[in-house]
Amino acid sequence: MKRFAKIFGVVVLVLVVLLGVGLVYFLSAFPKVGPATNMRVAATPELVARGKYLANHVNVCIDCHSTRDFNYYSGPIVPGTEGQGGAEFIEAIGTLRAPNITPSALGNWTDGEIARAITSGVNKDGEALFPMMPYPIYNQLAQEDLEALVAYLRTLRPIENEVPRSQVNFPLNLIMRTIPQPYNPQPRPSTSDTIAYGKYLSIVSGCNFCHTKTDDRGQPLPGMDFAGGMEFKDPKLGTMRTANITPEVDTGIGAWDRAYFIGRFKEYADSTSSRIRVEKGEANTLMPWTMYSGMTEEDLSAIYSYLRTVKPVRNEVERFSQP
Repeated sequence: MKRFAKIFGVVVLVLVVLLGVGLVYFLSAFPKVGPATNMRVAATPELVARGKYLANHVNVCIDCHSTRDFNYYSGPIVPGTEGQGGAEFIEAIGTLRAPNITPSALGNWTDGEIARAITSGVNKDGEALFPMMPYPIYNQLAQEDLEALVAYLRTLRPIENEVPRSQVNFPLNLIMRTIPQPYNPQPRPSTSDTIAYGKYLSIVSGCNFCHTKTDDRGQPLPGMDFAGGMEFKDPKLGTMRTANITPEVDTGIGAWDRAYFIGRFKEYADSTSSRIRVEKGEANTLMPWTMYSGMTEEDLSAIYSYLRTVKPVRNEVERFSQP
């Protein structure tokens, strides 16, 4: 009996050692994206202007990393909070927080480290970011657009706002280390190739990311691209779901012509429409209409052209449920 206990103890010890060695290897091996590059961005006025356009109206980085006022429809940005972070999302997987991305927080980051965080989801310390920060889609940014974003972020007004780190529960805190991928820049399609350019914009602006429902593992449901139904629950605002934006006529946007599609965005561009009061219990949305309203008509038109090519999916979505 004593001999059996001794053998059992040795086996357990060996297993614990192997598990420890495996964990050490895993933590040292992942994320597998390599060191930040020695990128040095020449912040020309033209590059900064492009970055400002992208961060505010296409990639809408400023949307998640600022304070939004949901007393108004679509939660417009509170002036003076641009980039300060702090938005908190409490989920079953843990508590996720949008970090400060102003120079106050990124001042000691290199251009390459900022670029790696945007496209590969790895911070200055080599830690994986949770893909609520949609780096899997920003991984497809063209090099020139990535550099423009880095240049613009450097120009934000520094705001002292220390945001606690996100806390992700086990085992997802380990699984998320395997998600980051190295950045493999591709050229930005020519604006003359309307469909290809529209596809590029639809990817980096998050159309598919937000408008495709996922399973409980965060994987897109097969055959449901752009068909809407992604849920966002808020104990105060209620449950908001993304719309079906496939060209299906009855439940999607198949009945919308180009002018109506563009106008749907542009109606939130003036100061009155960007501040539509919403009373408690009334329908609201996370769709940042007031930010996307600043996209050029040419870019919106290209996205429309691309969306007309995706597979129509019949999917009736209840857009809002009260808390």
